[in-house]
Amino acid sequence: MPKIVDAEARRQEVVEAVFRIIAVDGLERASLREVAEEAGLVVGSVRHYFASSDELLVHSFSIVVDRILGRLESCLDDVIRQEPRTEAHHEAVLTLLGQFLPLDEELAVDACVWMAFRNAARVKPALAEEAARSHRAVAAVVGRLIMHLMPAGGAGQQDLVTEAERLLATLDGLCMHALLQPEWMTAEVCRDVLASHLTVFHGVPHSR
Repeated sequence: MPKIVDAEARRQEVVEAVFRIIAVDGLERASLREVAEEAGLVVGSVRHYFASSDELLVHSFSIVVDRILGRLESCLDDVIRQEPRTEAHHEAVLTLLGQFLPLDEELAVDACVWMAFRNAARVKPALAEEAARSHRAVAAVVGRLIMHLMPAGGAGQQDLVTEAERLLATLDGLCMHALLQPEWMTAEVCRDVLASHLTVFHGVPHSR
């Protein structure tokens, strides 16, 4: 009796192969042939689930974006549940912001893949729509966090936008530094920089 293949599970296996390739060798190597070899499949099998390399990359981009957004939304709910300006609230904020950074193996792969796709979207039109969705969704989460952290009535709309962009820039910079210089930008250093940022701007207690 022939073995029944779970199509969705097989598609996810292929996507995970894309992620592994990008994390080790970069997006340029993520061709259908290389992905098939990494997933232990023949190219024809991969084409059964993804008609083209662009389709595979767009789908993989959407998967990593959804994975990151899912963690961010869950962490934001936890932040909002905490009593403001308490140690638990401070830790919840740091945990949320840490989802952007390569603080452990899983987060490192997602951060590397996400950064690679965002950069590639500049020159690959097929990725542009997903890149725009990614930016809008992440900016919305960060914007909600900024509104939660800033005193009610203490800032206008432009201030909120400016501070959200400032925090996004800080996170992008930290992520890039941590991916490029992991021996210097350790998880501890990244976390300390985030804590310092929150102390300086938001008045959140900085505990080590």
